Amino acid sequence: MSRAHTDREYEGELRKIREQLLLMGAKVEDMLTASMRALIERDSDLAQRTLETDRQINRIEVETDELCLRVLARRQPVASDLRFLTIALKLVTDLERMGDLGVNICERVLELNEEPPLKPYVDVVNMAEAAQGMLREALDAFVAADVTRAEAVIGRDSAVDAYYASIFRDLLTYMMENPRNIYRATRVQSIAKYIERIADHATNIAEMVVFMVRGKDIRHAGRLADQRRSGKMQTPAPPGLESRRDLVEKSPSSVRASPPTSRKGS
Repeated sequence: MSRAHTDREYEGELRKIREQLLLMGAKVEDMLTASMRALIERDSDLAQRTLETDRQINRIEVETDELCLRVLARRQPVASDLRFLTIALKLVTDLERMGDLGVNICERVLELNEEPPLKPYVDVVNMAEAAQGMLREALDAFVAADVTRAEAVIGRDSAVDAYYASIFRDLLTYMMENPRNIYRATRVQSIAKYIERIADHATNIAEMVVFMVRGKDIRHAGRLADQRRSGKMQTPAPPGLESRRDLVEKSPSSVRASPPTSRKGS
């Protein structure tokens, strides 16, 4: 999808927004890579330095929001440009939240580094690499307006979920074997959950790319389809009130006319 404009200033503003989003995404990737390295190498100094990256992400978020609002006010975009700007405003929120999750990971790493190692963290690192790859591909799909790549990212979320389920089962075994493992195991479980949430945010970005290009909202599409097939989309009527006649029969006047029910023990 081409976004070239005859107005060079306008095109420069849109290009600046794309660059800001890519910069935010790169910062998030750096946080995830550094936090995993701090976990494996038990490097608390690295984890502490990585926390500072979140401030940079927050600053870029504010700048990008301001730029998007300025373009909306001055240019009054329509069609694909309007979708691009509204998606950009949502996308910065997802990226900022990923930065917050990176902070949470570093905080758990700092706690774990104060304790003896629980187990090799190979699965956690592999899970982080999978989530990082999803983020990179989602951002590339956003810049290129590539629906095929975005849909591929959405399909990869289940692999990250499978990683999390496997790690959770392993940690549960450690906790059952020895209660002294609970503190460390819950920290590792939290890290895995944060990574799983990062993958969810990457999926959100991919879904927004589909909307930006096709104008079709596919969020929750599978879940809504399942609910329609099962008939759960219809709000069930309260028991005994399936028709208007039931409503009349259950009116307050009819209730008062009915004999009082006996109370147990009266």
